[in-house]
Amino acid sequence: MIKAAFVGFGEVNTPYEILVRKCTEAEANLKKEGMDLVSVFPVTDDYEEKDIKKAVDSLKGKDFDVLIVCIAGWIPTHAVVKVTEHFRHIPMVLWGLCGWMESGRLVTTADQAGTTAIRKTFYDLGYTFKYVYDIIGLPSKVKTVYNYALAASAAKKLRHARSGMAGYRDMNLYGTQVDGPSLKREIGPEIETFEMLEIQQRYEKITDDEKQAVIDKCMSKWNFVRPANPESLKMAAGYYLAVKAICDERGYDAISLKDVDGMKKLLGFPPAPIFMLLSDEEGLCTIPENDSLGNITQLMVKYLTGQCAFYLEFYEFFTDRVLAGVPDYVPAEITDGGVTVMPAAFGELSEGILNVSKVKQGEVTMCRLTYDDGMYYMHMVKGEGITPRKWEEAGWTQPAPQLPGLEILLDDVETFAQNVMCQHYIISYGDNTEVIKNLCDILGIEVI
Repeated sequence: MIKAAFVGFGEVNTPYEILVRKCTEAEANLKKEGMDLVSVFPVTDDYEEKDIKKAVDSLKGKDFDVLIVCIAGWIPTHAVVKVTEHFRHIPMVLWGLCGWMESGRLVTTADQAGTTAIRKTFYDLGYTFKYVYDIIGLPSKVKTVYNYALAASAAKKLRHARSGMAGYRDMNLYGTQVDGPSLKREIGPEIETFEMLEIQQRYEKITDDEKQAVIDKCMSKWNFVRPANPESLKMAAGYYLAVKAICDERGYDAISLKDVDGMKKLLGFPPAPIFMLLSDEEGLCTIPENDSLGNITQLMVKYLTGQCAFYLEFYEFFTDRVLAGVPDYVPAEITDGGVTVMPAAFGELSEGILNVSKVKQGEVTMCRLTYDDGMYYMHMVKGEGITPRKWEEAGWTQPAPQLPGLEILLDDVETFAQNVMCQHYIISYGDNTEVIKNLCDILGIEVI
């Protein structure tokens, strides 16, 4: 639940009952969205500044993610600033209510006189805020206010988020690396690395009974195209429990493992089922190949949408679409028809448990956080995901599996391709561009 402070302002000479009525209605609409509010209203510009003192005293010491400055009528700027200056470090919404029609005439309390006097002042003071105004005869902008509050809540979570990284820079890739100090400074998360040796040491202490319990409880939900090697199931369960223990102890919200040059090369076990279990059973954001900023993008999207924020990588570009898929796994949440797996081997790699689930269709938002010369950027595009044609990646044991994926229809493939930032992009269902942009605005990230 989003925690917000709600302060309603209005000029001392405006009828008190009007200010109370307008603020009460705005407060009720926010509560309908599921927001947890600490409310103070009406706050006027009374000469002795009793209302201002009451507002500040009521909010000090309270925990909230965003300050909603609700302007219910004309209010001198100083009365607002004397409250907001105490909370300048918190994102704000400057929300102007509006007048109404009565007996064929428009009645106004000059709400937008108040907001237009304040907007530039907030900007000059360096506040992080969004300006929203209602219009007579149209629905109130409650959803817009909520979406910004949601982004403020996500930004607060990111400030203390932790991601675990077993190993670093799988396959010596460049685009998956991260600059730790700038990430902490600008966005907030901590990426903590640990050695794969720790996973192996923990794995060796897990009993067969513990492994079997995971197989019976969790893997029994999967649809097997053909039976998997029992030893592969036990290894998947054991390594899952080993990584889970590390995540639980250290409070990780996201995890990545060294995949090709780690789990596969050194331990002889493709980690797809480990990621599946961590995502589906623990609710963790998961991505392979030590993709640091991929993990952070996942956290951003998950905090905003509540979705698992899964990754896809690009295989082919077409004139009107991209083919995006994965060579290993997808979370159960985004499957159409449940999780389907099969034993399979790729090239010289040992046989593993491959996810071949069908991915749900629908409107999608693709995005990727990237870093360039001291600045963070978010590349984002909206598309329509449809079931792909029959396709395969060369190298799989024949008959080759149909890998999970989507053909994503885009308005402008060429522009997207010329700005693409990595092979991995984070996918969420629906049009989430507004909330992602709000979060980027709060964090000072430019959207491409």
